[in-house]
Amino acid sequence: MKKSAARHADTLLTHLGRDPASHYGTVNTPVFHASTILFDSVEAFQDAGRRKMEKGQSSYGRAGTPTTFAFEETVAALEGGYGAVALSSGLQAITVTLMAFATAGSHVLMPDSVYFPARRICNDLLQRLGVETTYYDPTIGGEIAGLIRDNTALIYLEAPGSLTFEMQDVPAIVAAAKARGVPTAIDNTWATPLFFRPLEHGVDVVVHAATKYIVGHSDAMLGVVVSGEALYERLRQTSQFLGCAAAPDDVYLGLRGLRTLAVRLERHQANALKLTEWLGQRPEVDRILYPALPSDPGHALWKRDFDGACGLFGLTLKPCKREAVLALIDGLQLYGIGASWGGYESLILLTDPDAMRSATRWNPAGPTLRIHAGLEHPDDLIADLEAGFARLNEINRGQSVRAG
Repeated sequence: MKKSAARHADTLLTHLGRDPASHYGTVNTPVFHASTILFDSVEAFQDAGRRKMEKGQSSYGRAGTPTTFAFEETVAALEGGYGAVALSSGLQAITVTLMAFATAGSHVLMPDSVYFPARRICNDLLQRLGVETTYYDPTIGGEIAGLIRDNTALIYLEAPGSLTFEMQDVPAIVAAAKARGVPTAIDNTWATPLFFRPLEHGVDVVVHAATKYIVGHSDAMLGVVVSGEALYERLRQTSQFLGCAAAPDDVYLGLRGLRTLAVRLERHQANALKLTEWLGQRPEVDRILYPALPSDPGHALWKRDFDGACGLFGLTLKPCKREAVLALIDGLQLYGIGASWGGYESLILLTDPDAMRSATRWNPAGPTLRIHAGLEHPDDLIADLEAGFARLNEINRGQSVRAG
């Protein structure tokens, strides 16, 4: 990329990670498939081996290719970090981050609302390695200081939380961590660097499931970790020790997805706001879980720290029969039933957050749903849900029970 005075994310997304002059004038950085990297001399090969943990350096395909480095450069710049490490999935990005800090006999703090596969890593892999995990109330704020131990190796955050969308007071938690010299990491997949930049708030490591909004088309698995210079080598070294590497075709799709991230997020947000406004007026709905709404308990924190909201939100229904909820969901025409999100398509899931908690309880009035507002016209998405509620109401006659 040529040096530029551009500062707006929309412009950076268009120009970062591109160097047409180095690739025969092609606009996009090509896909480089490589395992073996050749060198002109033994000395050059050995020198590259010594410098392989540096940004943009590789002596073997697993350490990256020009496609990888273009993607890493772009994400790091958007987050305001020193460097990034591209990985094969969001879960691998979480695992590398945890493994970079946790050691036998150490302790980590995880929000009780954390992405469930991350909880499994802590409860299985880290536990087998002698690492203890304490799950904390995501709304704890600065009171997390009381949970920090002398052997606490990392405080992990996720804002908003998976499935239930609690906001976290990031600056307060970071301040408590810094007072004890404990590093912090956060999953920033929901907001992306366009709507929240954790490093500016003192967080040390930022994790993304780039599979979601960065790729944006539900057709690639990709993760990325970003940090400042002090921790960059530790993260890259950990990824190399574990043999982690992102596939070049998926990296290319992530880089291409970044080009349209700003315009896609604008539509995702607009659709989510319209859907949540409509859902909030439905008599079948008990509560909307979306920090961008003034009625949300975490709205003040979101408004203070974030620049926008994406298309993912949750809601709880009033008590109803399970078969009525299934009729609502199964009959939808425009909403897919799938575990991922961040693509162009709308999705819906029936979730059970309480089964994934240990420090707090999730006890809503009725079933909990998660919706991803895609890029379809919002009126069509609303009409599809309206027909779904008609099916729910048709079945939900007689005595109502909580869906479980």
